Amino acid sequence: MAGYEAVIFDFDFTLADSFRGIVECANHALKTMGLPPATPDEIRKTVGYSLPESLVRLTGEEQSGRGGEYTRLFVERADEVMADRTVVYDYVPETVEHLRGKGLRLGIVSTKYRYRIVEVLGREGLLEPFEVIVGGEDVSEFKPDPESLNLALERLSIPPEAVLYVGDSVVDAEAAMRAGVPFAAVLSGPTPRDAFSEYEARMIMDSALDLTSSI
Repeated sequence: MAGYEAVIFDFDFTLADSFRGIVECANHALKTMGLPPATPDEIRKTVGYSLPESLVRLTGEEQSGRGGEYTRLFVERADEVMADRTVVYDYVPETVEHLRGKGLRLGIVSTKYRYRIVEVLGREGLLEPFEVIVGGEDVSEFKPDPESLNLALERLSIPPEAVLYVGDSVVDAEAAMRAGVPFAAVLSGPTPRDAFSEYEARMIMDSALDLTSSI
């Protein structure tokens, strides 16, 4: 695993668990739109996708024209509850300290809004180590489009092959592949190990903590 200059992480299910907040915000938006509620299992499968795409996956293609409405309602509720319902995994401080001790630069690329990630990391005293954070409001195309990863690479001024992107979903894996960035999968989210088989992951780990023994 030598040769990397930076490690970039996804956020939800990779560094933190905000699932309680996601369920609440999703069902708040669906209810307000007059749509049936979704189960936690259904919602879990949409984490990592853009909000308009999540709506389609929850309700069907016939609701695709209401993505903006769903996004607005979800974000309004998230501004009220999401940070308080987000828990950073307890091994993240150790992982961050280890990687920084190895001289690696750190970043985050997520579909979650940057300002919310900043709020959560600031609360936990973990904001300073992350040199770049790219969130959903920073791009016009969401993962698996590589725009967000490419923007992080540009801000770090390092080539794709010098970065390891760590994420929990096939959305993350495809974004890395399309950006030419090596990918490491974590199983801390809902995606099973075999789903990553076609993406040539450099590592498949139980959690980001495993980086402390491999880098």
